[in-house]
Amino acid sequence: MKSLDLLVRMLLTVLMVGMSPGSSAITEERPNIVFILSDDHAIRAVSAYGDSLIETPNIDRIADAGVRFDRAYVGNAICGPSRATTLTGLHSHANGFYSNEWSPDFDGHQQTMPSLLHKAGYTTAIIGKWHLYSDPVGFDHWEVIDNMFEQGTYYNPSFRSPAGIEDATGYVADLITDKSIKWLETARRSGKPFLLMYNHKTPHRNWMPGPEELKSWDDETRIEEPESLLRDLESTTRGRREARMTIAEYMSNNDVKLSMDRNLNVEQSKLWEAAFDKGNRAYKASRLTGDDDVRWKYQRYIKTYLASVQSMDRQIGRLLDFLEEADLMENTLIVYTTDQGFFLGENGWFDKRWMDEVSSRVPLLIQWRGHIAAGTSTAGLVQNIDYAPTILDAAGVKPEAPMHGVSLLPLVGSAPSEWNRDLYYHFYENPGSHGVPRHYGVRGVRYKLAYYYENDEWELFDLVEDRADQINLYGTPGYEEITADLKQRLQAIRVQYGVPEEDPEVPWYHGPLIRLIEWLLKQL
Repeated sequence: MKSLDLLVRMLLTVLMVGMSPGSSAITEERPNIVFILSDDHAIRAVSAYGDSLIETPNIDRIADAGVRFDRAYVGNAICGPSRATTLTGLHSHANGFYSNEWSPDFDGHQQTMPSLLHKAGYTTAIIGKWHLYSDPVGFDHWEVIDNMFEQGTYYNPSFRSPAGIEDATGYVADLITDKSIKWLETARRSGKPFLLMYNHKTPHRNWMPGPEELKSWDDETRIEEPESLLRDLESTTRGRREARMTIAEYMSNNDVKLSMDRNLNVEQSKLWEAAFDKGNRAYKASRLTGDDDVRWKYQRYIKTYLASVQSMDRQIGRLLDFLEEADLMENTLIVYTTDQGFFLGENGWFDKRWMDEVSSRVPLLIQWRGHIAAGTSTAGLVQNIDYAPTILDAAGVKPEAPMHGVSLLPLVGSAPSEWNRDLYYHFYENPGSHGVPRHYGVRGVRYKLAYYYENDEWELFDLVEDRADQINLYGTPGYEEITADLKQRLQAIRVQYGVPEEDPEVPWYHGPLIRLIEWLLKQL
């Protein structure tokens, strides 16, 4: 009997080893995956990175238990395109989603990380912000923000799912977390490993704090201004001079809370008025102008932005607590990142889109107990094209077609591999609401070269001596060899990724117009 039992065990082992990734028989070693994606979260608002304007204790829990990536970037710093890259492991030109404003709806039937995991036996869900206009594909469960053209509102958003549209009541970060925990309670009983994409709207414009933060709101304490808040951009490139993103000229009353969103209910409105009315009356009485007005608007902007991050961080803590209490942490890979960084007053700006460090650099934190050492960090250059390959590698699933990115697990293992690469960046959305010119570029360990091809302008930055992208060295004597080398590397990386020489044509109607018409028709 013992020999028969041994033979049976050997046969089972052979069968398990020979299972294809798409088999429904999943080994216990495959990790659960929780991918947390926020929106427009600047590095300077994540305390795990130091020199932060705010404490984010729950996001920091992921860094404390895993690895912090100090040089993580996105390849196109705008919401939808970055999310498409996260799903596909491909740059925008290869996944077909270039722009929020005029791309066609995302093609979810192409190869994506969730679809591959689903085929391999994972139960999958996405809850929260989607912002790709098509219905999600490759998910057993999806509930995505629907109103405001899938941007959603902070208070009382609506969610779209296969069941239809749900008009929810509450604060968006709380609602997304409630729905995520509810799904996790079901998923853990399925016997399958799971993927949860837990996607926050926060802290996207117009950065509205949640009820708890409104109750403790402090309108008096001042936040330190960035050195370049009042920077004169006249000596910079045409693109920077003409961009429509200054706090002075383009920040609305709604952005700085001089007016209130119309979709708040009576109870929420009372909290809102109690938080901001006194400061609003003082501002209107002061009649500020010029630099003084910019400084006041900056304080309102940065404090409400940071308070909204605190609202999200508290909800991330709730989700992490659930994972601990449900005994799911031991075999769950957790990722925290954002779709792009954000200008927090640098250059006098808000928003993103640029290849600048504050815009294209993102927080990236990964924990996986027993596989990634706790409290570590890496300076390896990584990008959002790498997220899908990393998750698939952890799950033991191979892509069916090549991806642009690579798995980051060799970089953070017990014996980190050598890591030498350049990163490619390409922003397409012009015409666009903020007037940022189209540009592409290459980033190495020390230098970054960007080409604004519509304006035929170049920028070269030394990221050791000038970490804030303030001094354009292009054309400066002494940098000829560095510039020539970077131009060669830029051309090589465009060839490597198969970037077309011509950009896609902008449709005459633009995405927002056709989506507005579709929305109006739904209201009839």
